[in-house]
Amino acid sequence: MTTANASNAGVDYARDYATRVPFAEHLGFRIDHLEDGLARLSCELRPEMTNSWGMAHGGVIATLLDVTLCMAARTQHPGSKGIMTIDMSISFIGPGTSPLRAEGRVMKPGKNTIFAEAEVRNGEGALVAKAIGTLRARYPEK
Repeated sequence: MTTANASNAGVDYARDYATRVPFAEHLGFRIDHLEDGLARLSCELRPEMTNSWGMAHGGVIATLLDVTLCMAARTQHPGSKGIMTIDMSISFIGPGTSPLRAEGRVMKPGKNTIFAEAEVRNGEGALVAKAIGTLRARYPEK
C-alpha cells in the first residue's frame, strides 16, 4: 500500500501500519490522505478485481471500506497493536468503476470501541457503497 501525507503521531502510526496489511497491498490500495479521525484511500481496478459485468467485485469494495474504516480509527490510537472490525454493514448503491475512492470518518471515538463510517465513489464521483462499522482498538496486555 502506498501513502501520501503526514502530520501527528496517530497519522504516522496509521501510515506505517499500512505496510503490515499484505492483502490491501496486494489489491493496490493507496493512502491518499490521513488526518485525525479521517482517511482517504483509492484503488485502480485490475481485471482480476472485477465481477462478470466488468465492475468492481463486491469483495474488493467491502475490503476497501473495511481498510478505510480501520485506517481512520488507527489515526486516533497510535499506542494500539491495531484496529479490528467487530461489525460492518454495507449498502451497495451503484457500479464500481475505476478508480475507486474511499473516505472514512470516525463518528464516535472511544478508548477501545470506535464507531466509524465510510463510502466509496467511482471514477465519475458517483456513490458506489456506504458502510458503518464498529471497531476495536487492541492494546498490549499489561
